[in-house]
Amino acid sequence: MKHLLLALCVTAANAEPPSISGIYPGLAMFNDEQECGTGAVVPWADRLWVVTYAPHKPTGSSDRLYEITPDFRQIIRPESIGGTPANRMIHKESQQLFIGPHAIGVNGTVRTIPYSAMFGRPTGMARHLSDPANRILLATMEEGVYEIDVHTLKVTELWADEQRKEGRHADLPGYHGKGFYSSQGRYVYANNGDHAREALKDPTVPSGVLAEWDGKADQWTVVRRNQFTEVTGPGGIEGSGPDDPLWSIGWDHRSLILMLLDGGKWHSFRLPKASHSYDGAHGWNTEWPRIRDIGEKDLLMTMHGSFWRFPRTFSATNTSGISPRSNYMKVIGDFCRWGDRVVLGCDDTAKSEFLNKHELVGKIAGPGQSQSNLWFLKPEQLDSFGPALGRGAVWVNEEVKAGTSSDAYLFSGFTKRGLHLSHKSNSEVTFEIEADQNGDGTWSLMTSIVLPAGESTWRQFDAKDSGVWIRIRPQTDASLATAVFHYRNTDDRTTELPELAEGLASTATPATSKGVLHARGGGFQTLRYVNDEGIAYDLNGEMKLTKSEDAKGAAWTASNAAIPEPIITTDAASVVYKDSSGKTWRLPKGDTATQAGRVCREVCTERNLLNVGGTFYEMPAENAGGFQMIRPISTHLLSIHDYASYRGLLVMSGVTAVDGNPHLIRSDDGKAALWVGGVDDLWKLGKPRGRGGPWHNTKVEKDQPSDPYLVTGYDHKSLTLSHTSNEPVTIHIEADFTGRGQWSRFETLEAASGKPLHYQFPDSFGAYWLRLIPAQTTTATAEFLYE
Repeated sequence: MKHLLLALCVTAANAEPPSISGIYPGLAMFNDEQECGTGAVVPWADRLWVVTYAPHKPTGSSDRLYEITPDFRQIIRPESIGGTPANRMIHKESQQLFIGPHAIGVNGTVRTIPYSAMFGRPTGMARHLSDPANRILLATMEEGVYEIDVHTLKVTELWADEQRKEGRHADLPGYHGKGFYSSQGRYVYANNGDHAREALKDPTVPSGVLAEWDGKADQWTVVRRNQFTEVTGPGGIEGSGPDDPLWSIGWDHRSLILMLLDGGKWHSFRLPKASHSYDGAHGWNTEWPRIRDIGEKDLLMTMHGSFWRFPRTFSATNTSGISPRSNYMKVIGDFCRWGDRVVLGCDDTAKSEFLNKHELVGKIAGPGQSQSNLWFLKPEQLDSFGPALGRGAVWVNEEVKAGTSSDAYLFSGFTKRGLHLSHKSNSEVTFEIEADQNGDGTWSLMTSIVLPAGESTWRQFDAKDSGVWIRIRPQTDASLATAVFHYRNTDDRTTELPELAEGLASTATPATSKGVLHARGGGFQTLRYVNDEGIAYDLNGEMKLTKSEDAKGAAWTASNAAIPEPIITTDAASVVYKDSSGKTWRLPKGDTATQAGRVCREVCTERNLLNVGGTFYEMPAENAGGFQMIRPISTHLLSIHDYASYRGLLVMSGVTAVDGNPHLIRSDDGKAALWVGGVDDLWKLGKPRGRGGPWHNTKVEKDQPSDPYLVTGYDHKSLTLSHTSNEPVTIHIEADFTGRGQWSRFETLEAASGKPLHYQFPDSFGAYWLRLIPAQTTTATAEFLYE
């Protein structure tokens, strides 16, 4: 018996800690700052090493260097000095990992470079061009560049951080540096923000830069004035060889941008965006999209809410192989392969919430303490979240000269593809559409589109329209030309709720436990739950929900985390939102959903989760497009009462008496319960769907547009029209293909008297919003059905 007890104790001591949806609550990372993001995660010396960052702390902060053991135990290293680090590099000659301001040997010893010797927010590292065995370079977010002796850690300043008055400054446009790398005899630096006041509000203003320096000149050369993040190559974390290709990813208001340096020459490509939550011109909303090795044939790229396959062989003569894997909602700072899993370091819960204020959120207290966590996935799970969605343009209202080709735009990897093309020229324009079939730089004519003066068209691509890349070239000058692509893959999700949702309330099974949630501050590191009777419970890192006798704290939470009166309503036609500017927007209604609780809250840093009409939506911050750039995540038709982020998890209230679901946590007294999972579990709650429209027995005036009605992110779409007139009525369908309020005629229908007209949209049709314009005054009903 004694030996059996000893064995049980050893087994318990070595048991893997509990996890939920790939997240270990006990590995959560906290600081005392306005944000706690994950800057870098690297496997090294039989451990996983992690640094977190605070916003704008060039001389240090309460952030830490973490050492994670193979049995998922967290060790906070005493050498930690914090700051805003997101750099990492394995220097193979000296066998050291450089991560943040730390150098870690193969035996796990840690040396630290003080910020007094290397001022700034370290963002990237590069192999030295002339002495790679003994020196490396580090760049800061404000264009400081330092040379580090890998043996002594002596630091030499090459370019001064722009916040320092002394020294030689790079004076590049933009700020908020992200990537730094070396190859082909140059250092390449990327930033993704701008100091202009307009950048805080308008995502279309000029921002960011991609620049290069040969290590000798007294100035940098601007490669492209756009927002860029990652800069890397085939060598990844160890640095590439002197002649290897170099890749950089970024974006502008049109689309994603991929830059390739090969053979000393730069090449540019464009890819679609899934999410617009990253689009702020100030650069704060991105958090280090990356291209990383995860132990598969292809590399993994994260960018604008998509997991992408990125081929290791990507070069000027072989540009094929980039394809989307799935869409996600998490904000990911870095990732790597560790054992049989992919580890993603996230930016989950910021105390500040920065510029992400919105009337739909209301006056609710932000989280009491900033916190984030790691997310562990099997590699195949990267294909299982949201179905791939992509929207992007090569031109938006631009003057294009005759014979000028657009950037190459990704054409492969999606099953449903379409193009909106328009111009405002005073004469007819012929646009040639060309394809690079194999990704070898050889272009051939696919088709030509002739557009009369000032006209637009929608072109659906079929399976026979093949190619890796596509580009457009007008044969004559085109004024205010717009070319927008809408792509998506088939959405195979069902309408059935999965097992992980069992116990969440609905109209059929009302909640027995509901209330408000708030991540506590003051060093508690718990989540406070106050039910509708005013009784408080606390959820801790061991996922224990315990009743609290803190009546004063319960009253504070009930008041400061209160669910505001909804300003989104429902009428006979649809879900209705009238924003503060007076503009009305309409969304589909779920068949049985009731609006039982919170409508909007930030659950991932600087982007909101919107729950209305039985559907979850991702809603960008106002400075990244706001409500008009929402995308549906899932339609659940549940009566969820509240939701909040905690230790990297999504916690929801509105739970029934059901037991047995491992996502349900019940209190010690059995009178309270919460649902706990990952924010990307929401994709599993049901295919986005619904019905509704802008009119329901509505008096409509001739030539007066209806309210905009959401269409992006839905699969099969149809429209039923009817009216009360004795004569046929002509209805024009207009679409906003850019998401910026630029309306174009898509289709014109004639609805007969006394007989509903049914219209099925083309299978590959895509746009952000739809509206209807009647050619005659009448009383009409228009119902869109999304299935």
